Amino acid sequence: MRLLKMLGSVPLLSVIAGCVVGPTYQVPSPTTSSQAVLPQFQGALPKPEAGATDLTRWWSQFDDPLVAELIATAEASNPSVAQALARIKQARATAGSAGSALYPSVAADASSTRSKSLSGVTGGFGSPTIVSTNSSATFDASWELDLFGGKRKTAEAANARLFARDADWYGAKVSLAAEVGSTLVDYRACVATAAMLAQDLKSREQTAQLTALKVKAGFTAPADGALINGSTADARQKLVVQRTECDLNVKALVALTDIPEPLLRTKLAANERLPTPRAFVVESVPAQALSQRPDIAVAERELAAASAEINVAEANRYPGISLLGSIGIGGFRFDGSSSRSDTWSFGPSLKLPLFDAGLRKAQVDLAQGRYDEAYAGYQLQVRTAAREIEEALVRLDAAARREDDAALAAKEYESYFRANDDKFKAGSGSLFELEDARRTFLAAQTTQISVQHDHVTAWIALYKALGGGWRNQTEQAALPAAPAGSPNAAPNSDRS
Repeated sequence: MRLLKMLGSVPLLSVIAGCVVGPTYQVPSPTTSSQAVLPQFQGALPKPEAGATDLTRWWSQFDDPLVAELIATAEASNPSVAQALARIKQARATAGSAGSALYPSVAADASSTRSKSLSGVTGGFGSPTIVSTNSSATFDASWELDLFGGKRKTAEAANARLFARDADWYGAKVSLAAEVGSTLVDYRACVATAAMLAQDLKSREQTAQLTALKVKAGFTAPADGALINGSTADARQKLVVQRTECDLNVKALVALTDIPEPLLRTKLAANERLPTPRAFVVESVPAQALSQRPDIAVAERELAAASAEINVAEANRYPGISLLGSIGIGGFRFDGSSSRSDTWSFGPSLKLPLFDAGLRKAQVDLAQGRYDEAYAGYQLQVRTAAREIEEALVRLDAAARREDDAALAAKEYESYFRANDDKFKAGSGSLFELEDARRTFLAAQTTQISVQHDHVTAWIALYKALGGGWRNQTEQAALPAAPAGSPNAAPNSDRS
C-alpha cells in the first residue's frame, strides 16, 4: 500500500515540475534594440537590374567561373570552416547531454563470485573442500524531478548555443568566400596595373633610346637624357614592386584554397580580366536585411542562453526531489545447499538548501551580469551590422558613379599623351611636356583600375555585410536546397 501511495504522488510531482522560476525571455527586435537602426537605409540602394540573383547563388553569377571554383575549393579544405563544423559537433553533444538530464537513468549491475575453502584444523591433511557461489543482480533507477525548470532551461541554453554554432558555420563560410573573392579581385587588379606599368616602361625605354641619340647628335641637352633615364629607372622599380604584390596575392590564394601554386597560376593565367558580378537585391528595410546576418543570430542566441542560465541559477535556490528505486536478486550456494534473496526499494529523496552564505544568490547575480553583457553585445552587433551595410552601400554607389568618369579621363589623357609622344618623335615637342603627359596618363590609368577594383570589392563587402543570404531555421526550411558549395548549404551530417 505504501508503494502505491508513493507511485500515486508521481503525477502530482510532474505537475509541480511544470513551474519555471526566473525571467521570461523575449527575442529583442533589431529595430528597437539600438537607436542607430533607422526605418530605412540612408545609403543609396543598388538600382534594380534584370536578372538580379539572390545572395546564396551570387558567386556562380560572376563572368569568371574561377571565382566560384576557388570559393568551393576553399570551403572544402579551409581549417576555419573545419573548426566551425567541429564546434557544431561539440554543441550538439552538449545539447544532447543537457537534454538527457530531463529523463530517468537506469543502471544494471551483476556479479557472480565462486570461492573454495578448506575446513578442519589448520595445517591438517585430508580436510574437506568447500565450494561456495555468491551471485547477485541489481537494477537501479533514479530521476531528479525538474520542479522549477532548471534542467529544461539548461537544455534550452544548450540548444540555443547549438543554433549559434550553426550560424557561426554559415558566417565562417560567408567570410571565407568574401576573402577569397576579394583576394582574387586584388590579384586581377594587380595584374592589370602591372601590365600597364610594363607597357609604360617599354614606352619610356623607347623614349630613352631616342633621347640618347638626340643627345649624342647635339640636338638635345644632356639634362633631358638624365631626366628620361631617371624616369625609366623609376618605372622599372615600380614594376618590380607591383609584380611582388601580385605574387603575394597568389600566396594568399594558395593559403586560402590549398591549391598547389603551379596549378593555381595556370588557372589564374586563363583569364586576366577583373571579374564582374551580377547585382543582387538589397532589402530597403534594415530589420529584414539585419535578420540575414548570422553574427546577429549568434548574438541573439547567446543572449537567449544567458537568459536561460538565470533561470537555472534561480532554480538551484529551491528544493530538489529525486525518485530512487532499486530491484535486487541475490543467490548463495554453499555445501550443496542454496538460498535466494530478493530485494526492492523505492522512495523520494529531498534536497533542501538551508544555508550557503549567499552562494546561490551570488550565482544568480553572476548569471544576470552575464545576461546584461550579452545584451550589450547584441546591441553592439546590431549597430556594427547597420554600419557595415551603410558603408558598403556608400562605397558601392560612389564607385558606380566614378567608373564612367574614370574611364573617360583615362581615354582622354591617353589621347593627350599620344599627341605629345608623336610631337616628341617628330622633333617639335619637349621631353618635359612628354613626361608630364605620361605621368598624367599613368595616374588616370591607375585610377581607372582602382575604381573598377573598388566597384567589385564594394559588391563583395555588401554581400558579406548582408550575411551572404543566410536565413534562420524557419526561413531556411522554406527555401529550396542551396547548391553544394554555396554558403547556405547545410553542414555535412557525416562530419558534424
